[in-house]
Amino acid sequence: MDRRRFLALTLAGGAALTGCGSTPSAAPSSTTTTPPPPTTPPPTTPPAPSFPAPQLTRVPIPPGRLTELPGDGSLLAWTVDDGDDSSVVRAYTEFGRDTGTRLTFFLNGSKPAWTENADLLRPLVADGRIQLGNHTWSHADLTSLSAAGVQDELQRNHDFVLSTYGVDMRPYYRPPYGYRDASTDAAAAEIGYTCPVLWYGSLSDSGLLTPDQVVGFADQWFLPQHIVIGHLNFTPVTTVFPQLTQIIADRGLTTVTLDDVFVRPTG
Repeated sequence: MDRRRFLALTLAGGAALTGCGSTPSAAPSSTTTTPPPPTTPPPTTPPAPSFPAPQLTRVPIPPGRLTELPGDGSLLAWTVDDGDDSSVVRAYTEFGRDTGTRLTFFLNGSKPAWTENADLLRPLVADGRIQLGNHTWSHADLTSLSAAGVQDELQRNHDFVLSTYGVDMRPYYRPPYGYRDASTDAAAAEIGYTCPVLWYGSLSDSGLLTPDQVVGFADQWFLPQHIVIGHLNFTPVTTVFPQLTQIIADRGLTTVTLDDVFVRPTG
C-alpha cells in the first residue's frame, strides 16, 4: 500500500471513530419532566334532604281568631315567635331543614336575626317547609295604638318580609302578647290581615326556662289539632329538639304550617 493511500484511510477512520464516540455540542440534552400530582376534587356538600308536604284537603280559614286546627285529626301547628336571638333562629331553621319538621315563624322584622339568617331561611320559605307570619315590626301592643299605628306596624313588617323573602304573609298575623280587640282587628283587616292567629298551648319559653321545663310544656301541649306557640329568644329549646321530635313521633302527629291546612282567600 502506498503512503498516500495509508494516510487517507487512517484519517478517514479517525474521523469516523470520533463521530461515534462523542455527542455533538449542538444536540439537546435529555431532561425528565415530572407530571403534576393528581388533583383532589374539592369536597362537596350533600344536598339538604327533601321532605314532601303532607297531602291534605285544605279548607277555608274560619272567621274570627284562629286558636286551633279544625276537625279531628293528628296535625300539630308548631308556631314560633319573635327572634331575639339570632343563633336560636338559625338553630330552628336548621332543625326544620334537617328533620322535615314544618314550622310557622311569626317574626318581628326589626330584629337583626331575620336579616342575618335570610340566606339560610329563604329556601325553606320558598318550598313551604317554613311559613312566615306577621308579628308586627317591633312587637308592639296593638291595643295601645291608633288604627294608623296598627297598620304601620303590620305594613312595615309586611314590606320587610316581601323584600327580604319574597312572600306575602297575608292574611295571618299574631298580635304580640295576644292583645287584640275589635278595633285592632278592623284596622288590620283593612290592609289584608284578616286572620289573627292565637294558640292552644305554649312552650312558655318567651322567658328563660330550663330544657326540662321546655320538654314538660311540650309533653302537655303537643296534641292533635293544637296550635302551639314557642319563641326564638332563648337557647334551651334548641338543646331538646330530639326530645320534642320524639313526643311528636310517639303521638303519631304530623307537623303542618297554616298554609298546609287552610286555603288563603284570593283577591
